[in-house]
Amino acid sequence: MTIAFRPGPLGPAFRQTLPVILGYVPVGFAYGVLAQKSGISDLNAILMSLLVYAGSAQLIAVGLVSAASSPLTIVATTFIVNLRHLLMSAALAPFLKHWSGPRLALFAGEMTDETFALHAGRFARGDAGQAETFGINVMAHCAWAGSTALGVGASSFVTDVKPIGLDYALPAMFIALLLGQLKSRTHAAVALAAGILSISLFLAGFAQSHVLIATISAATLGLGVHTWISRRSF
Repeated sequence: MTIAFRPGPLGPAFRQTLPVILGYVPVGFAYGVLAQKSGISDLNAILMSLLVYAGSAQLIAVGLVSAASSPLTIVATTFIVNLRHLLMSAALAPFLKHWSGPRLALFAGEMTDETFALHAGRFARGDAGQAETFGINVMAHCAWAGSTALGVGASSFVTDVKPIGLDYALPAMFIALLLGQLKSRTHAAVALAAGILSISLFLAGFAQSHVLIATISAATLGLGVHTWISRRSF
């Protein structure tokens, strides 16, 4: 009798998540160092990565804590920064209609910008296996929390993360993920428009909402162009 070997979902999940892990480790390490330097306890810094799990919001919160901002200011600011999750959830919702409520809640709690990019590509290809999906989320989450713990532990030896160049890891990872999503000239044009608009809004003073506004505007423009081209083809 021949036994067929079927590889499990964790292997493909790890291969897809590896670029995210490589980006998370240095940024999570930097967050751990900065959190400890700002006066956040070691335990709370790690718990933030486990429970909040929002890199940009956590880094912003560290800055606000260092500036002795009020709790209301910290909560309101991080809420505004994370409004983009509404857009990401809306984009993935059509692929997850058959999922149960608890699984949707678990998936949403572990979704980040980077895992969203991975899942958007997978789901569009019809690859929406739950085991692989949760494998990607858990691996990325563990990488973020683990690197935070490393940063907290090394904070007594590392006094400044800027000379190490860790701040470049996250933008580099986003660029790599973006390139994998550019399937047509329309995609490239929308990405370019979003980038230019986001930078322009940031320079104009929209420091907290530039990403959200740019994303909605560029996506609307892309949809309009796609609809116009489709109508002309008939």
